[in-house]
Amino acid sequence: MIEKQILKKKIKEYQILEYIAEVLNRPGYSHTIIQKTPLGEKITIFTSKPGFIVGRKGSNIKELTQVLKEKFGLENPQIEVSEIDNPNLNPHTVAKHIVNTFERFGPSRYKFIGYKLLEDIMKAGAVGAEIVISGRGVPSQRAKSWRFKIGHLKKSGDVSENQIKRAIAVAHLKSGAVGVKVNILTPDIRLPDRITIRDNVAKILAEEVKEEVVEKIKEKPKKEPKKKTEVKKKIEKVEVKENGDNKEK
Repeated sequence: MIEKQILKKKIKEYQILEYIAEVLNRPGYSHTIIQKTPLGEKITIFTSKPGFIVGRKGSNIKELTQVLKEKFGLENPQIEVSEIDNPNLNPHTVAKHIVNTFERFGPSRYKFIGYKLLEDIMKAGAVGAEIVISGRGVPSQRAKSWRFKIGHLKKSGDVSENQIKRAIAVAHLKSGAVGVKVNILTPDIRLPDRITIRDNVAKILAEEVKEEVVEKIKEKPKKEPKKKTEVKKKIEKVEVKENGDNKEK
């Protein structure tokens, strides 16, 4: 019985999210999160353009709350609109942008869109990114998948499973459906193999290395050049011969 109730709640949440995504399918819309609170359901809509979502004097939000009460039976839905600071680091926004461009202009320039968005993501400060476009809608004789990637992106481990931001969107075209997957490794994620050396530590290490080099130079005996040693030996031989001749006399 408990499992059935949990499944019903999850299905209901999925239907609400799907409905909001259809209604607010406008430029700038990213994704929606539902949280349960003691006062009621808190629905947070993430977007890079809050004005398009809210509407004039909050008309769109009022209509949406009314529909959620009547159609889905929510008692006290509290809708909040959260603005995304950097949309290029949000995979949902990037995926929605690709889908909107495909639905408006078609998928003929999918390569240009993929490489251009990768460039924008890296300029925003991402460590690595990947965009996968696949389906019958891609210009070809049969279904194909194109992968655009740049930078450093983890494919396995805890970083890949829990920390990399992922998003999926689908564009419904006349030629067929096109799926878009976006994976971004944002700069705020700390990688376990990342090593940083502080400035003070670097200066101390440099000074220690200098001291060691100076001590080694001092310890080494100074070697006289070969030419000077040969000249000295010849002078000594001449002096010995002169001394011997003087003694004989």
